[in-house]
Amino acid sequence: MKRRTFLKAVGGAAGSYYLGSQKLFAAALTNSEKKTTEMPKRTLGKTGHKISIIGFPGLLLAKQSQDEDTKALHDAYEQGINYFDVAPTYNKGRSEISMGIGLQGIDRSKIFISCKTQMRDADGARTELERSLTRLKTDYFDLYQMHCITRPEEVERALGPGGAMETFLKAKEEGKVRYFGFSAHTSKGAIAALKGFKFDTVMFPINFIDFFQMDFGKTILELAKERGMGVIAIKGMYGGAWPQGAQRTRDNWYNALEKDEEINMAMRFTLSQEPVTTAMPPGFLDLFYKAIPVGKSYSKITEPEIQKLREIAKSVPSVFRRMEERLASGRASHEPLYADSPHQCCPYSKA
Repeated sequence: MKRRTFLKAVGGAAGSYYLGSQKLFAAALTNSEKKTTEMPKRTLGKTGHKISIIGFPGLLLAKQSQDEDTKALHDAYEQGINYFDVAPTYNKGRSEISMGIGLQGIDRSKIFISCKTQMRDADGARTELERSLTRLKTDYFDLYQMHCITRPEEVERALGPGGAMETFLKAKEEGKVRYFGFSAHTSKGAIAALKGFKFDTVMFPINFIDFFQMDFGKTILELAKERGMGVIAIKGMYGGAWPQGAQRTRDNWYNALEKDEEINMAMRFTLSQEPVTTAMPPGFLDLFYKAIPVGKSYSKITEPEIQKLREIAKSVPSVFRRMEERLASGRASHEPLYADSPHQCCPYSKA
C-alpha cells in the first residue's frame, strides 16, 4: 500500500462504522477457513496461563444495547477468545456492569478476567476492587492491574505505606486476586513500575508508528522479557494522532486504523514483538470484529511488510511523542497529559 493511500485512509472519513454486531461479525469471518481455524494462545509470562492472542476490550461495552454486548462477549468466547479486560473508568462503570451480565452462561474457569484500579491509595483501591467484583459477578480476578500509570510519583504512592499495593497483597491472600499487573502510557511511568515491584504483567502501547519513530516500547519489552513478564499490547490498531484540523470520524482520542490491510499488518507487527502475549483492539465493536480474523490467521510480520510500515510511520503524527516530551520536560506535572482519553487517571485519586 502506498503511504499516500494509507495516510488518506487513516485520516479520512470512516463513515457509518456501526452496522449491528451480527452483520459485522458475519462480514469479518467471510470464509469457512477463518471460521474453523482456532485462535492461537500464548503463555502469559510466568503465570503459566494460556490466553488468546486477541483480547476482548471491555471499553467497547455499553456503547450499544446489552443484548448486543452479550452477543459480542459470547461470539468472542466461541471464536476462542478467553482474555477479557475491563476497568471501572470505562464508560463510567457501565462497561463493568455490561460485562458482568454478558459473561453469564460462560464457564468462569475457562476465561481469564482482568480488571484495574485507578486508585493509588489502599482504601480507594479496596473500594474499587470490591465494587468491580460485584459488577463482574465474580469472586476473583485472574489479573488485577494498576491502571494508567503515567508518572513515577504515582508508583511511589501506590507502593508506599498506605498505598494500593497493600490492597493488592491482601486481596491475593483472600483469594480475590491471582496475579498483579499495571498499565502505562509513558516510558517513565512503566519503568518506575517495573523497577518498583515484581509485577506479573505489563500493559503498554506497542505499535509500529511510535516503535519506528522513537523506539517507544522497546525498553519496556526488553525489561519485561528479562523478568519473564507477560506483555499485554495496547494500541496495535493505532493510526497516530488526529491530523490538525481534521474532522474526527470516531469519538476517540487517537486515530484508529480502519482498513483491513492496515489492521492486518499493524496487528501482526505488534504480535510479532517478543514477549507480547496478546493484543487489545480499540474500544469499538466493529474494529474488534475486524481483529478476530487477524488473530485466527496470524503469521509473523515479514521483512518487506516491516519496511512498508517503517516508511508509513515517518509521516504520521504521534500522541505518545507529545506525552513523552511533556513528561520529560516536567511541565504541568499534575495536569492531565491527554484529558480526552478514557484511561486518564488522577495520580492521587481517592475513593
